[in-house]
Amino acid sequence: MVLEGLGKALNSALKKLFGAGVIDEELVKELVKDIQRALLQADVDVALVMQITERVQKQALDESLPRGVSRREHIIRVVWDSLAYFLGEKAVPLTINPGKPNLVMMVGIQGSGKTTTIGKLARYYQKRGVKTGVVCADNFRLGAFSQLKQLAEKSNVPFYGDETEKNAVKLAKRGYEEMVKRGVELILVDTSGRHREETGLIKEMQDIAKAINPQEIILVVDGTLGQQAGVQASAFKRATDIGSIIVTKLDGSAKGGGALSAVAATQAPIKFIGVGEGIDAIEPFNPTKFAGRLLGMSDIKGLIEKVKEAQVEVDEDAAMRLMKGQFSLNDMMAQLKQLKKMGPLGKVMEMLGLKYKLPEDVAELQEENLKRFEVIMNSMTKDELDDPKIIKSSRVRRVAMGSGTQAGDVKELLKQYEQMKKMLKAFGKSRRGRRGGLPGIPGLPGV
Repeated sequence: MVLEGLGKALNSALKKLFGAGVIDEELVKELVKDIQRALLQADVDVALVMQITERVQKQALDESLPRGVSRREHIIRVVWDSLAYFLGEKAVPLTINPGKPNLVMMVGIQGSGKTTTIGKLARYYQKRGVKTGVVCADNFRLGAFSQLKQLAEKSNVPFYGDETEKNAVKLAKRGYEEMVKRGVELILVDTSGRHREETGLIKEMQDIAKAINPQEIILVVDGTLGQQAGVQASAFKRATDIGSIIVTKLDGSAKGGGALSAVAATQAPIKFIGVGEGIDAIEPFNPTKFAGRLLGMSDIKGLIEKVKEAQVEVDEDAAMRLMKGQFSLNDMMAQLKQLKKMGPLGKVMEMLGLKYKLPEDVAELQEENLKRFEVIMNSMTKDELDDPKIIKSSRVRRVAMGSGTQAGDVKELLKQYEQMKKMLKAFGKSRRGRRGGLPGIPGLPGV
């Protein structure tokens, strides 16, 4: 996973929130300290860490709770939104006008992964039906021509370059004209890698931009630089009109959090991130989704919406019994019916970012099974519904006959009950004494 270390640290910090019986000022301050530690370890600037955590603490403690939102849910949202805000807040896609030449100029310091990133971008858009071509205007680095040509061939996209031409501006202009003739919609121009203080190369970059008038200039930044990525981005932004940024080498980088936050501070949107060495290892950057992935809850907002849409209502006492493994068949059926409104149980767990694997037969419960189980339960006595342990062989046969089902169906219901009891008891063991809810979701049993 991208920034796995930071993700684990943030997720660990939130576990205290999930497991707490009472959410008070002391707990919030402890959570804030854990978040500070996690961000500092990811090389995020100290001043920015303080901004983020002060925002979290103030909103978590001072803001009034929106109607229908628990304190736990509110704090999760505050943490999530704060991270997303400092990572750029909104996803900004690359604008491409279909059927027209869209010219994008790529710049960056040598070694940032710029040429490789151009190959990845070409592949990304080619696979999505955009006719893409690449132009090598890098006449400075030995091997740039052959590297980009090979990457273009891998993705079967048009390539232009001339190893004999020493004028980068001419290369860029000729390449653009060639791509227009070939009906290319997205033209990616590779330029020489350069140091931010090399005035000659900076001037060359400016001259190329003036000659070809790109629709957008994208700066490629090495994610392993940490906070220094922000210094680099600011320097390039002063030199030319940087429209957006791609951060590379985020897979396994301990400094990735510093790079992302520092670059976001330049106000130039991060549009893509490099997540590996393969030609397909690039993905659009969405600050909100990325923050969710870091927190280990990639779709908790989606789950919250589903809960509200389904109008799930669960008795809190029943929810507490469930989490202690002290529940009846009636309790189990009520819970399953509510969860079924949101879709398969396995999917609900997945949306929460939980790795616990549901037993297959529980995960695949369908409406048909629930109806059959209801018929069986209607043939049981109150004592049997309250305490299924008393249902032995003779009672199984009687219930099966009364419900018009087979003894195996009754046993299947009892098996489902025992499995669910065991599973929920394991989840709830460390959370006894707590009232209600999936993390921040009123009325659902905590997991």
